[in-house]
Amino acid sequence: MEITGGAGDGELLLAGSAEELRRLAGLVSAGTGLLPAHGSLLGIEVRASAGGVLVAVDEERSLLVIGGGDARRAVFAEELREIAALEDGSHFHIEHHPDHFYLAGGSLPLVVDSPHGGVPRR
Repeated sequence: MEITGGAGDGELLLAGSAEELRRLAGLVSAGTGLLPAHGSLLGIEVRASAGGVLVAVDEERSLLVIGGGDARRAVFAEELREIAALEDGSHFHIEHHPDHFYLAGGSLPLVVDSPHGGVPRR
């Protein structure tokens, strides 16, 4: 899994194989775990918490942290599984807006790349 960007950039790009995206979806569903990564951050930590899904960067540990309540994490996990199953080069923007059904306010915006690419690289 590759993570590009960070809290200072205002947006994070997640790119990985279909298997890596499915593994991340499994951790998000379970509400616990750590997935190694490279790029701007060293990994993704998932933890259960109350409320909507909050995506944040733990700069001290150089990790992307994903937390949230069971039902809302389940929705996010399903979205990750759908992206993993894509057969074309596209990407999805996942960002909070008022009345978002699973993301918490203050969650960092994500762009999740299809396993086949889709986001132009700098």
